[in-house]
Amino acid sequence: MAAVRIGRRWLYIIHRWTGIVLCLFMALWFVSGVVMMYVGYPRLTQLERLEHLPQLSLPAACCVSPQQALQAAGSALPSTAHKQRTRGDNAPPELKLATIGDTPYWLVGEERNRQTAVHAVTGNIVDRFDEAHALFVSRRYAEGNHPTLMEIVHQDIFTVTSTLEPHRPLFRVALNDADGTEVYVSSRTGEVVRDSTRLERGWNYVGSILHYFYPLKGEFFDKWRRDIIIYTSLVGTIVAMLGVWIGVLRWRFKGRFTSGSRSPYRSGWMRWHHISGLIFGLVTITWVFSGMLSLNPWKVFETDGAKPKLAAFSGTDLDRARFALTPQEAIGRAGFPVKEIGVQLFDGRPYYVLRAGNGRTGIIVADDPDVANIPMEMIPDASLLAAAAKLMPDHNITRATRLDSYDNYYYYRQPHNMGGQIVRRLPVLRVEFDDPAHTWVHIDPYTASVFNRLDDRGRVKRWLFAFLHSFDSRGFVEIRPLWDVTLVLLSIGGFVLCVTSMVIGWRRLRRPAYNRVAQ
Repeated sequence: MAAVRIGRRWLYIIHRWTGIVLCLFMALWFVSGVVMMYVGYPRLTQLERLEHLPQLSLPAACCVSPQQALQAAGSALPSTAHKQRTRGDNAPPELKLATIGDTPYWLVGEERNRQTAVHAVTGNIVDRFDEAHALFVSRRYAEGNHPTLMEIVHQDIFTVTSTLEPHRPLFRVALNDADGTEVYVSSRTGEVVRDSTRLERGWNYVGSILHYFYPLKGEFFDKWRRDIIIYTSLVGTIVAMLGVWIGVLRWRFKGRFTSGSRSPYRSGWMRWHHISGLIFGLVTITWVFSGMLSLNPWKVFETDGAKPKLAAFSGTDLDRARFALTPQEAIGRAGFPVKEIGVQLFDGRPYYVLRAGNGRTGIIVADDPDVANIPMEMIPDASLLAAAAKLMPDHNITRATRLDSYDNYYYYRQPHNMGGQIVRRLPVLRVEFDDPAHTWVHIDPYTASVFNRLDDRGRVKRWLFAFLHSFDSRGFVEIRPLWDVTLVLLSIGGFVLCVTSMVIGWRRLRRPAYNRVAQ
């Protein structure tokens, strides 16, 4: 019995003092999480970017071919891009044609590496865009604004995301409009890559900036930021589990204390902490634990198995592709105003993906100049499936499903939510393979591209992170405001639990030392 008493005593001590420290962080996570439900970290979604682009109107002398643009940009692209393109391990660098300012450019690059702008008429590389260009582009971004250059930044609190790495340094420009809009213009491609309003920036100081410890990005603690979040979350999970255990041990399921209560605490902060812990302890555990998993700690969700061969899905590379149809001809056959043209390789042929400002797309074969060649809305499922079989050459397709509605693995998120900037259109083709990791891929018929890859561990992460963290199961997340009320009430409960812990701890620390020792 003495050992049990000593064990309980140390259980209480560990929970008390670690909880006092960690509940401050956990309380901030609850508050910032509610803010993030409605105001996300500033970003420029694809639909916003297309909406603000000028309509693509090409001069008669335009344009240099995609191969010429790629060759011109070759010296600027990282060596890894050349190796991947030569080996065929991955898809070729991305190419898109758009009007930046008042000039058409081929934008060449890879998602997380340096991007290069190639003048579509002359074929010359633009090494760096200047301040005058940034102001001109900002002026055209929205009607009636009067832009002023605020600063040239490599990174600030609103541009910490790694997706902006290829565009740094950035021109930060104030549009001086009623909403207090600021835009960031890439010095590499000359395009607007981020925007935010005064309202977004203000709420983010109590939202994403707090939630993700963004003040540590780019500073002395940057290299430890990820570990700080992981281990803070891990210890917070353990402390919360200990707290629930203690709460159950202290609760009388049979009989009552002399006060008539099942809790030993008659009133005050201790009683609030005990009861709120029993009610909201489980959701606190799941939210802190799932938040830790979002960072893929110790690479628990990575697999060493075979990965889809995107080059095999393409069936060719840009060096061998034949572009017999000019971008001007493709635009003339579109039937809608085109803002941007992307180059897509699929099943051994090149295609142009025509994009409108409202998100509409059309896809047209680029190696066929015949007048009968007009844009399609989608590639047929049979063609997608034939190309998909090449993604995993050592494994077979076990099932292919055309999704006409969202489900728990392919679903829409609001643009301001995490992952909401990714376009998820319907229908989509899901292809499942018989490899050891049971790989799934989703193929977008509008652009003939592989959307994402999910294996066994990825599907587990979907539930342990996405579901536990935001309850985003299909059939529930669409029921508004029930979803909102549920998450807000649970967040309030978790916040109360953490605040009561901090108050109790503060009061205890303020007691004279001999009183604390006596207890």
